[in-house]
Amino acid sequence: MSASGEKAVSPFRQPKAVWAVAFACVISFMGIGLVDPILPALADELHATPSQVSLLFTSYLVVTAVAMLGVGWVSSRIGAKKTLIAGLAIIVVFAALAGASGSIGGIVGFRAGWGLGNALFIATSLAVIVASASGGFGGAIILYETALGLGIAVGPLLGGELGSISWRWPFFGVAILMAIALIATIVMVKPLPTPAQKVSLSAPLKALRHRGLLTMGIMALLYNWGFFTMLGYAPYPMELNAHKLGLVFTAWGLLVAAFSVFFAPRLQARFGTAPVLYVNLAGLAAVMVVIAAGVDTPSAVIAAVIVSGAFIGINNTLTTQAVMLVSPVERPIASSAYGFVRFIGGGLAPYVAGKLADHFGLSVPFFVGAVAFLLAIAVLASGHKLLSAASPSEPVADRPVIVAVGNTPDAAATVDAAALVARREGRPLEVVHVRETVVIEELAIEPEAEAEARAAVDRHLDRLAGSGVAATGRIIESVGDHAAAGRAVARHAAEVDAPLIAVGRSPRGALAQFTEGSFTSALNHAAAMSVVLVSGETEPRPLTPEAITELRAG
Repeated sequence: MSASGEKAVSPFRQPKAVWAVAFACVISFMGIGLVDPILPALADELHATPSQVSLLFTSYLVVTAVAMLGVGWVSSRIGAKKTLIAGLAIIVVFAALAGASGSIGGIVGFRAGWGLGNALFIATSLAVIVASASGGFGGAIILYETALGLGIAVGPLLGGELGSISWRWPFFGVAILMAIALIATIVMVKPLPTPAQKVSLSAPLKALRHRGLLTMGIMALLYNWGFFTMLGYAPYPMELNAHKLGLVFTAWGLLVAAFSVFFAPRLQARFGTAPVLYVNLAGLAAVMVVIAAGVDTPSAVIAAVIVSGAFIGINNTLTTQAVMLVSPVERPIASSAYGFVRFIGGGLAPYVAGKLADHFGLSVPFFVGAVAFLLAIAVLASGHKLLSAASPSEPVADRPVIVAVGNTPDAAATVDAAALVARREGRPLEVVHVRETVVIEELAIEPEAEAEARAAVDRHLDRLAGSGVAATGRIIESVGDHAAAGRAVARHAAEVDAPLIAVGRSPRGALAQFTEGSFTSALNHAAAMSVVLVSGETEPRPLTPEAITELRAG
């Protein structure tokens, strides 16, 4: 219960439409890890070499990369629901055809079709969940993160279990589960409006003219080169059956999900994006050297692959955040451009690794993967200034009271209460509207258009025009989680030398507002000045440790 007596909305109390799409997300996130446990079986039963089998990754990822250039064009013309349904239908058809295929060439071709469907699906799934969810954007994000974690962890396990019956069944299993999700999406998800602004086909490629975006894209290409070399070739020296391979990659997937969602934001907050990425990429290079040196020792390869999950989870999240920080173009366009470059690296790596393994031995692709990770550090260092440069704020002549608000129903009441504080202090008021870009694993999503944020600030200023308080407005862009938004507000407050920051009550309840990792908690930790909780009904309350403990208890 919040202090206002309203019950917090559970992120898992959602309409059936949201659950239908979330279920499809789980199956989609199984996609890559699902085939790892059956790679050796495919090679044995279809009399194919590991390099031929690696083309399952190459065809899937290269088509996904190219399709990323066009998904914005498609979804901006036919709408998110139709794009989502098209993606699901394509996955169902091509997963079933892959399972029915009798040759490695056929499976490789059908995986390419699967890649097209996956690109359409991943580009729109979160947008559909956000549009259909109850309880606001925060609840939708929690649900999406849960689906991601389940998919990454369960994919290899399901692939191992079904693969122990036959290599065909992981493909048939995806087709059946996605068909269920497709029917549920058609029936339960309401039609969504087509975006007012159309995206051009050339927009993502034009975006790569910007040095920051191109630099981060090349860094991600090199990272994906090492990552998919490991994913495509590590199963062979493990010398395990499909069931045991599934267990190994499930442990790997659990670490990917945990470090992506829980640990990456905390490491970023403590050490910064660039330093964490430098250390992380060096760690991945070391893991690849261990695999290459121990390629004849299955236990060493197994341990190294599982440990790599922690590094990969951190890297996936922070690399996407870094792209959003340096990109000067709109987030969806930046995401498409970045996705195109990085998936090209992931697609080409298994093919090249196969040729290297055939000619020079199985350890060589892993050494090359280690070099790719080290080169990624060098590329990242070349853009270090772009990444670390803070966006300077113009100083305010009179030190203002800052009120931080977002796109919530009670924002107006919070601003009005903060205006009373500013008047009492004899200071101007600055309305800071936080516009978040939330990063989940490798997906960046904007819950609010820039025009909507500006309109919200203008409404606050219009309402305050006759209040006797000098008021200005500012939009702060934040990339990451809610805690990152809190730290962004604290940095801005320090830049303008604000004596006070005001925040309102969260509609999600006191427990969610004051828990570790929340916006308010991160703001309170990072701010050098006093942070107060304001309400039209009570006196402003400084958020001391004692007050937070009491408020959290309700």
